[in-house]
Amino acid sequence: MDNHYVTAAANGTHDAILPLKRKKTDSAVADKARSGLLAKEAIKHALKEYLDIKLAVKHYVEKYQIVDGIPIDSSVEPEESPYPDPWGIPNAYHIFYLRQGGLPDWRRTRAITIAKDYHAQQKSNFLGYQVNFNLNYEEDFGSYLNTHVNNIGDPFQEGNLTVNSKFMERAVLDYYAALWHAKWPHNDKDLDSYWGFSLTMGSTEGNLYGMWNARDYLSGKRILVDTDAWTSKKGKRVKLPPRLVYHQASTPVESPFAYTPIAFFSEDTHYSISKCMTMLQIRTFYAEGREKYPNQCPITDNGDWPAEVPSDDGGAMNMDDLASLVGFFAYRGYPIMVCFNYGTTFKGAYDNVALACEKLQPILEKYGLFERKVSWQDDNGATHEDTRTGFWFHVDGALGAAYMPYIEMAYCGGLVDKKGPVFDFRLPMVHSISMSGHKWIGAPAPCGLYMTKTKYQMYPPDIPEYIGTPDTTFAGSRNGLSAILLWDNIARHSYDDQISKSLHLENMASYTEDRLRNLQDEVLKEDLYVARTPLALTVRFKRANDDLCKKYSLSNEDLEGKRYSHVFMMEHVTTELVDALVEDLSKEGAFAPDDPSTAEAKAAAVVEAALRAPTSNRLSLVPTRGRGFHG
Repeated sequence: MDNHYVTAAANGTHDAILPLKRKKTDSAVADKARSGLLAKEAIKHALKEYLDIKLAVKHYVEKYQIVDGIPIDSSVEPEESPYPDPWGIPNAYHIFYLRQGGLPDWRRTRAITIAKDYHAQQKSNFLGYQVNFNLNYEEDFGSYLNTHVNNIGDPFQEGNLTVNSKFMERAVLDYYAALWHAKWPHNDKDLDSYWGFSLTMGSTEGNLYGMWNARDYLSGKRILVDTDAWTSKKGKRVKLPPRLVYHQASTPVESPFAYTPIAFFSEDTHYSISKCMTMLQIRTFYAEGREKYPNQCPITDNGDWPAEVPSDDGGAMNMDDLASLVGFFAYRGYPIMVCFNYGTTFKGAYDNVALACEKLQPILEKYGLFERKVSWQDDNGATHEDTRTGFWFHVDGALGAAYMPYIEMAYCGGLVDKKGPVFDFRLPMVHSISMSGHKWIGAPAPCGLYMTKTKYQMYPPDIPEYIGTPDTTFAGSRNGLSAILLWDNIARHSYDDQISKSLHLENMASYTEDRLRNLQDEVLKEDLYVARTPLALTVRFKRANDDLCKKYSLSNEDLEGKRYSHVFMMEHVTTELVDALVEDLSKEGAFAPDDPSTAEAKAAAVVEAALRAPTSNRLSLVPTRGRGFHG
């Protein structure tokens, strides 16, 4: 055995209780041992090694009175945890540490009980994030915890992995295609019909897939089927099965940036969009402007480039600023990629996508980007053309895309006096939408939907034969259970049910805002920064102290010199829970200091430094904190 383990055992570290293995001899020694030449010496060496290890472990166990891998002598201080304990579970490291990879039943049962109690407690006070805990799946679908349901591959082709739920996934997709005014059902031959799939992650996956499609579409890539691929096996020339290959359009001499997409998104956009830009190496207007057009920004007095498109006070993108920025780059021939928010993660704001289309269409038409020809040459030198848009509009509707259609129905029925702006496929300029299923609908694991039109669909460059279906989605294996649960939730709730639920949560948001304003104006008589964006299910207020943030799972963000927390009205939230929060906030010391801690101040300085840093080696700005929860 490696001397490290013997020494570790003597020193009383956890390595001493890992599985003990004999040191492997090299192949030459092993061969000699098998031939009998060194058999006695090998046996003696192994026996000595075993006795040394046993003696070291015995010494360690006796010294520290080890039972099941932990000290039982209270006078022996346990090893300090290398990880932070969750709020409410002290000593979690030692409770859940697996040691030898197995636990006795009593330890396993105790750990499970502690975990269940912890999650039940945190669930009962959950207020800070857009997650619906009003779930009712266990009775009908509990058995699926013992069934692997995998929706690998295209949702509209069955494939060979038959334990899937694609038949239910397609029903969910059709439902949302109708809700979002897309042409349905999906039909490969009808390029204007929708195409989409259920997500294994939340909207982050949908955003990443949408940006990937947008990048390849706008950068002039074309995916073709190569039927003439060959390889060599054992000296013989063997033809390969058909495969998908990328072809890149030639850049016109007169327009050097024709296939360099530039991305635009607002300062209230979730940081996952910036992460997507970095992963996919998509240039943002900030990076490109700082590098190629310093001091020429059309929306600032000094020409400096902002990191993102400015938002208004409510959190929605400023469309006049967006139009000016898009015009600057469209004039220079760059294709345009815009990611809109429909329910921002902290303020719950809805970008006016319809207004953006109205403002941007004349600009795109003026500079030949509303529709353009993309040309390729094949291997034989023949030229092929395709007609594409020179822009891509993606809507990150993590919460709002699933919720606001019912508010619009309520508005049309005269039940409310306002509705959100149109964001869906009624707008011909919208290319793709993503939505999270664990938010408005509710699910025990992250999930969601991505949707586009068939004519905008880009295939990945391979056709895995063994699954029997094109792998057109982002992931390989996809969570089939999520599609089942989304189907069930939709099946149990009519449009009338959804409208009633949406109106109830709007009333809950108004109730919460009123209670916090009363606390601000009548009880504490101090500014608590209480604010709510119209139709948002979130209310923000002065940042609570750390204990209350942990108790209620509150999300926090520093905005324009003020420190905020916020709550989200999801289906499980009750007036009693809101009242309990307000009661806690009324107590002395309930709010965090106005000035952030030294660590937070340093983190803010790092972000500010990043804004000022050169951009020649950076593709996008990725915030280190804030922007709430996305999923």
